[in-house]
Amino acid sequence: MLSYIIRRVFQSVLVLLIVGLVAFAMFTFIGDPIDNMLGQERTQEDVERLRERLGLDQPFVVQYVKFIISAAQGNFGVSYEQGRPVADILAERAPATLELAAVSGLFALSLGIVLGVFTAIRRNGFAANLIMGTSLIGVSLPTFLIGILLIYVFSVELDWLPSFGRGETVQIGGWTTGFLTGSGLRALILPAITLGLYQMTLIMRLVRSEMLEVLRQDYVRFARARGLSERAVTFRHALKNTMVPVITVTGLQLGSIIAFAIITETVFQWPGVGLLFINAVQFVDIPVMAAYLMLISLMFVAINLAVDLLYVAIDPRLRT
Repeated sequence: MLSYIIRRVFQSVLVLLIVGLVAFAMFTFIGDPIDNMLGQERTQEDVERLRERLGLDQPFVVQYVKFIISAAQGNFGVSYEQGRPVADILAERAPATLELAAVSGLFALSLGIVLGVFTAIRRNGFAANLIMGTSLIGVSLPTFLIGILLIYVFSVELDWLPSFGRGETVQIGGWTTGFLTGSGLRALILPAITLGLYQMTLIMRLVRSEMLEVLRQDYVRFARARGLSERAVTFRHALKNTMVPVITVTGLQLGSIIAFAIITETVFQWPGVGLLFINAVQFVDIPVMAAYLMLISLMFVAINLAVDLLYVAIDPRLRT
């Protein structure tokens, strides 16, 4: 078990190094930040001086190695646009994205499992068929269109919920949260539904498919023959054995929630790291873009590692 964990950690570090290389290479060639940082009155001497100060005159390999060493120490450099440490900027924006991702993930996971079990048990009922038909909306429509529709209905027509922003926030130590204010909670509803709807429908359909497969197994029929209640058969025997593939997909989708928050944050002008990344692309702010992608990659790798370790806890057969 220990050797398996060490091997997986080593593979995770290797993935982060490769992702960092790809990100740094891709962002280096999308534009020259000097064009945005200096005005029209610049001279060639000004350009060369700034390029040397930022280290852009060094070979690509040297820039990449310095970036990886600094990133491992929590230092992602200085933003070309704001002139501030990237780590400080990410620390300011991260609470908004993490809270949005947490609420969206909880919404997707809880509702997805409940509806998946319900539609599997009542697979021939009218409500189950209606839910399955409606779920196609969450799978088919793009995220930005769902967000625009929700804004039109609940913000423009009904005027129930705000259409943009995070609302009022409260500072707790170094963390800003909107959970403790009414306007913060109201502002969180539409973005969370928009971001979590696709993941919720995917989890629901996967749970339903796995449940239908497990309910046909011999041990389920044997459990019913022993006189166990339908609740015990469903939740103690059937649901537990559907969790391995569900955990795999759920882990990937939780990572996707953070990665794809860019679209939702842009639609709702949510002040998180996704909106920061969009602004950084427009300004060719390479340190911010590279740090963002490394942060997302780290979350994906950490979630996948946790999922692999959860396999062993859920399915004893995998311990061998």
